[in-house]
Amino acid sequence: MEFISTRGKCKVSSAAEAIVKGLADDGGLFVPATFPDFSGKLGSLCELDYPELACEVLHSYLEEYDKQKLLDACKKAYAKFDDSPAPIVKIDEKYYIMELFHGPTLAFKDIALTILPYLLREGANICGLRDEILILVATSGDTGKAALEGFKDAEGIKINVFYPSDGVSDMQKLQMRTQEGNNVNVVAVKGNFDDCQTAVKKIFSDKGIETELKKNGIVLSSANSINFGRLAPQITYYFSAYFDLVNSNEIKLGDKVDFVVPTGNFGDILAGYYAKKMGLPVGKLVCASNSNNVLTEFFNNGTYNSDREFYKTISPSMDILISSNLERLLFEIGGRNAEETATLMQQLKTDKRYTVSKKEKAILDEEFYADFCDEEECKETIADFFEENGYVLDTHTAVAVNVSDSYIGFTGSDKAVVILSTANPYKFSQNVLNAITGKQVKDAFSASIQLNQVSAMEIPKQISELQEKQVRFNEIIDKTETFIAIKEFLNIK
Repeated sequence: MEFISTRGKCKVSSAAEAIVKGLADDGGLFVPATFPDFSGKLGSLCELDYPELACEVLHSYLEEYDKQKLLDACKKAYAKFDDSPAPIVKIDEKYYIMELFHGPTLAFKDIALTILPYLLREGANICGLRDEILILVATSGDTGKAALEGFKDAEGIKINVFYPSDGVSDMQKLQMRTQEGNNVNVVAVKGNFDDCQTAVKKIFSDKGIETELKKNGIVLSSANSINFGRLAPQITYYFSAYFDLVNSNEIKLGDKVDFVVPTGNFGDILAGYYAKKMGLPVGKLVCASNSNNVLTEFFNNGTYNSDREFYKTISPSMDILISSNLERLLFEIGGRNAEETATLMQQLKTDKRYTVSKKEKAILDEEFYADFCDEEECKETIADFFEENGYVLDTHTAVAVNVSDSYIGFTGSDKAVVILSTANPYKFSQNVLNAITGKQVKDAFSASIQLNQVSAMEIPKQISELQEKQVRFNEIIDKTETFIAIKEFLNIK
């Protein structure tokens, strides 16, 4: 299948090449030339287990990959999860939570980043690429650790992760700073996630850097959701959730289901939009934001404005003002007009804002609903949900639960609603404990023990074992020094 850039000046002949490149040469994001149509075979897909379903979804885009080898890779990747990668928990009539945090690093990013190393290495083989691959990652918290764990000690690949020095939780930071592996590097950047993401994107678009790395036998790729290989595996869990509801007789095949997604960089919810384009009966996609509510305003008034105050919140993975994957949505609602998409992205760069047309705004209204909740509402939601249901929400899922209540109350929707739960609560133990009990505990491990005592929710070994691990990475740099840090990591003079 051919892949094209959202900005129109670059295309590649296969998914393998799109995945290896990560970002298009014109600065745009790769999208499939067409979307596969699954609408006629939903009934048969219902019968597949998760790795088989993932293989079907992925192979519909990755046609040049050997299907049996892809299936074997999916089985190997998803064997790393506790049980199902995306189990559904029924909370109430027509109200469900899909838990996406049962992987190696306790975050939904694991679902893509356990399979991405295979997709990337095999893609390089298909393209005849023999250079060493350098993965660059900007993270707002969970992507960094999931990528590090997925790529550690991978043959022919090195990975460098940049995270905002004060923009992740204590547990997220410790997970990254203690990462094992001979091919990994972790660097803190003074600033916020947008500073990290902008710095990484500049490196990708700098031809001089590309040439210098190539001379040293190195090519760049990305594990962020700007890479289609990161985005594509996330489509699977929308199909999985739907089929779980069908198989448990909660809905009938063909019924529409609403999905509520805590949203930062827009990749998670975009995967749901792609699933709908493929024929899955998705109703509304509900975009849930925290106090950094740039997406809420965009969906409600049609103007994206990143020139605003940035808030550090208790849901740090959503503390983002420039949602990169929104570019792929703009490309679709604009009728795949790459010139228009490029113009909007240039306006965002120069003016920090853009406005979509009335026609495009109407499409957004049809497909999406958006709202946000602030810090106090997030804490109240965690406390109330635990009291009413005995279920512990993390600080991101709580945002989605709060917004789902707003959505149901405002629209009166009677469709089944699935909340995407994106992280284990113990990754944010201090804030979750504070929300439930009112206690302020500075140490994350002490907070975890107390949260366990209050909730009886088991502390994952990934958290308890962190306390014994050695901190390997302490470097903090200015955002202008990212390439210097990379050269030091690669031992390039």
